[in-house]
Amino acid sequence: METVACSAKIDITNVVCPITFVKVKVALEELNDGERLEIRLNDGEPIQNVPRSLKDEGHKVAGVTKNDDGTFTLIVVKGGLQ
Repeated sequence: METVACSAKIDITNVVCPITFVKVKVALEELNDGERLEIRLNDGEPIQNVPRSLKDEGHKVAGVTKNDDGTFTLIVVKGGLQ
């Protein structure tokens, strides 16, 4: 994945579903439409559910990278369809 500038970053590796998505939603509320949020999350339920839930709410998943430590970095562009 190419390096992109993000307006904010959040690490949700220390929380479990469904709180993972709640924390992401709160972080997105602080951003304007079109701004990017970088999310660091775990394998398993978080990487399966968070991107799907974001798309369902009208946001764009711009990229996903698997990190060396087994976590993932997700880049999301806030959408205006909420």
